[in-house]
Amino acid sequence: MGETMDDFSTELNNSMRVIKEGDIVEGTVVGISDSEVTVDLQYFAEGIIRAEDYSGDPAFSIRENVSIGEAVKAAVVRMDDGHGNILLSRKKAIEILIWDELQAKMDSREYVSLKISEAVKGGLVGYYEGIRAFVPASKAALSYTEDLSGFVGQTFEAIIITVDAEKKRLVMSIRDVLKEKKDAEKAQRVSSLEVGLVTEGTVRTLTDFGAFVNIADGIDGLLHVSQIAGKGRIRLPKDVLSVGDKIKVKVTQIRDGRISLSQKALEERAAEPAPEKVEEEKIVLPKSEALTTNLGSLLKGFKFDE
Repeated sequence: MGETMDDFSTELNNSMRVIKEGDIVEGTVVGISDSEVTVDLQYFAEGIIRAEDYSGDPAFSIRENVSIGEAVKAAVVRMDDGHGNILLSRKKAIEILIWDELQAKMDSREYVSLKISEAVKGGLVGYYEGIRAFVPASKAALSYTEDLSGFVGQTFEAIIITVDAEKKRLVMSIRDVLKEKKDAEKAQRVSSLEVGLVTEGTVRTLTDFGAFVNIADGIDGLLHVSQIAGKGRIRLPKDVLSVGDKIKVKVTQIRDGRISLSQKALEERAAEPAPEKVEEEKIVLPKSEALTTNLGSLLKGFKFDE
C-alpha cells in the first residue's frame, strides 16, 4: 500500500520540527538491548536512552521493565551521541515533569502502585517512576509492625502524603489505603443491616454513657445506658454489664453509619400481651342412635281421615 497525502504531510512536518538540547520529547520504544533503549521520535534521527539514564530505581532492568511499543517521555541531553542518534534521558524528564504529577495525585488521593525494595530504619523504601518513595513504619500497615522485612519484594497500593520537589522528597502511606478500604467494607456491611434486627452481640467497651457492643465482624453499635435492661434506673453500664458479656440486643436506629441498640425494646416486646384466640363455637352433634328413627315414630300424633 502506497503512502497517502497524510503520510507525506506528517513526514514534512517532522522534517521541519526543531529539537534542541533540554527539550522534553515523546516517542515510542522500537528497540531494546541490555544497555540501551531505542526510541522512534518521528524525526530524522532516533533517540537513544542508556540504561543508567532510564530510571533511578537500583532494581531497574531494561529487559524486564521496558516493552516494545510503549510510549516514553525523555529529555534531550545531546543532539548527537556520536553515532547519529539523539541522546536522551528519561530520568531528567521525570525530574522535570514528575513532581507536578505527584502533587496532582496527592491532591486527588489517587492510589498508586509501589513495589517495596528495602526495609530501612523507620520504614520502607520503594520507587515510583524511578523516584525514591519512603513509607514510614507507622504508615506501612493497619497496626504498627516492628519487623518490616516481610514487605520487601511485595507491591502495594499507596497514597502520596508528602511531595517536596525542592528536597526531592516523596512520602507515601500504605496504611491509609488499607483503612479506606476497610471503612468502605464496613459501611457496606452496615448498609445491609435493618432496623428491627434482633441479634446477639459481645460487649466490647464500657463508658459512662453506654456500652459498645460488637454485633458483627468489625461492626459495633451503641447500647445507651437508658436502653440497658435491668431493675430500676441504671446509673452506670458497668453496674450491670462487663466487657465480654454476650447479650441480646435489637437494632433501633441506623444513621450516618452509627448503630443504636436496645435491650429494653426486647423487654417491651416480651411484655406485650399475646393476642386472644377466638375459639370457634363448637357444634355438638347428637349420637348416631338419636338420629335414627322409623316411619311410625314420625307419623305418631297425626290424624288421617278415613
